[in-house]
Amino acid sequence: MKSPSKSRYVLAALVGSLGLALGSATAAEKDLECKLDYTLDGWSLVYEEATGSGTVHCGKESLPVSIKARAIGATVGKWKVDKGRGRFTDVHAIDEVLGKYVKAEADVGVVKSGSAQLLTKGTVSLALAGTGEGVTIGVDVGQFELSPR
Repeated sequence: MKSPSKSRYVLAALVGSLGLALGSATAAEKDLECKLDYTLDGWSLVYEEATGSGTVHCGKESLPVSIKARAIGATVGKWKVDKGRGRFTDVHAIDEVLGKYVKAEADVGVVKSGSAQLLTKGTVSLALAGTGEGVTIGVDVGQFELSPR
């Protein structure tokens, strides 16, 4: 039987030190795997507005949400996302997904198109991807809000 390598001991020491530095982390503080299934309709002409709905899934918990997105920039278009998916990071309780996220986007799409965005709210991030149809072109900055439905 082989003995563990020196690098394993160093890695174990680093992990142990990190655990001590973080203090008393409990199982309740562990990151949850949270996903969002959503639909979204929107339009833009300098000002962008989109509304929709979805469901957040964190483990065995589910939370129906309403979605509002607003932005301003050099944009024009109308679109619909039918089968959107999102993945959250750094979530410890399902209600942490609620609130206003910062959004910045650049896109061009005609007829059948796809979209991808990375949004942030404090330490929580949300990566969105979806497919749908419409016409969009432009660059904008704004917010994306999830609220309980």
